[in-house]
Amino acid sequence: MSDRVILHCDCNNFFASVESIEHPEFKTVPLAVAGDPSQRHGIILAKNELAKSFGVKTAEPIWQARQKCPDLLLVPPHHERYEEVSRRINAIYRTYTDLVEPFSVDESWLDVTGSRKLFGDGKTIADRLRRQVRQEIGVTISVGVSYNKIFAKLGSDYKKPDATTVILRDDVPRIVWPLPVGDLFGVGNRTGSELIRLGFRTIGDLAAADPDFLTRVFGKMGQTLSLYARGLDDSPVRPDREPVKSVGNGVTYPKDLLGAAEIYPRILELSDSVASRLRKEGKKGRTVQISVKDPMLAVVQRQKKLSAPTHLAKEIAAAAMELLEANWNLASSPVRALTVTVSDLCDADEIPVQYSLIPSEGEMRSEKQEKIELAMDHLRDRYGKKIISFGSSRTVREDPEQEK
Repeated sequence: MSDRVILHCDCNNFFASVESIEHPEFKTVPLAVAGDPSQRHGIILAKNELAKSFGVKTAEPIWQARQKCPDLLLVPPHHERYEEVSRRINAIYRTYTDLVEPFSVDESWLDVTGSRKLFGDGKTIADRLRRQVRQEIGVTISVGVSYNKIFAKLGSDYKKPDATTVILRDDVPRIVWPLPVGDLFGVGNRTGSELIRLGFRTIGDLAAADPDFLTRVFGKMGQTLSLYARGLDDSPVRPDREPVKSVGNGVTYPKDLLGAAEIYPRILELSDSVASRLRKEGKKGRTVQISVKDPMLAVVQRQKKLSAPTHLAKEIAAAAMELLEANWNLASSPVRALTVTVSDLCDADEIPVQYSLIPSEGEMRSEKQEKIELAMDHLRDRYGKKIISFGSSRTVREDPEQEK
């Protein structure tokens, strides 16, 4: 039986590359996508090749990056734009195979085993994809080609930008095993440090190790890493993503919040975001959770079960606020960060609805609210998310049921 042909496609400097699509002038200057220091997120999220040449690194503080590169141009992130470009790139991948597994917004695995008669061998397909994505999207990708997912991902990291690296079985001793052990998929900082402490410096060292020893030290992960290092991973490319188990949204605020008048509008904003995503997923949730962080970074988490599943912002916000009022001193305890999460999800169209001959006031209010929020979804889809929001800027939370 012949080997599979697996590709791992990784967009180069993705956030920065997408910013340069609309602003070609960004290509000629050192650029970084960064959080806003005034919002307490002053770190580098992504950088282009020019910024990288100055030593700018992802996740380092902005002040540190600017010490290395005083002329560094900073732009804020535009996640909706990145997600849209990601969808377009994955659509190109799917013209070569239906076995496409997105791993993140800028990475995907492709199984092209069955596509070779139409498009050529793995390297040929990889080169075609690089050229097509570059020409149609304006983003470059690096592609690893191998017989399993782990080595395909190693290949996409091996040479950048805009490169194809092929790792066949005969290439493993020459290409894979001399690499640092931390380059292997699944080896995080803590595991990598422990492996080095135990004398495993390269992937080859790990491949030669006794699997039983690794299992004793690292548990099931040790067994998995042994298989990865020896090239024995046979996990399939799964085109269907894992089912959504929960939907949440959280914000760290530039100024601490105090009192219901300041906190409720923020709860409603978060609940609106969560509800909109639930409706897009075709889900409703039975459990609402609130997470609150104070200025000293202490966190309180509480949750409650709803009487009926919901995907409505007002109902989620009401439950979240009820939890907050019961577990937090709104008048005297400031809030640094808030997160609202809905879990225990079910398909919205599979929930039985019992209709009353004479609908109650609550049923009519819920039906009216659903129409309002669906209309808001339609407007946002057509004109953008900022086109409409709840009237949450009022300073008094009198009756959230009456707000529109």
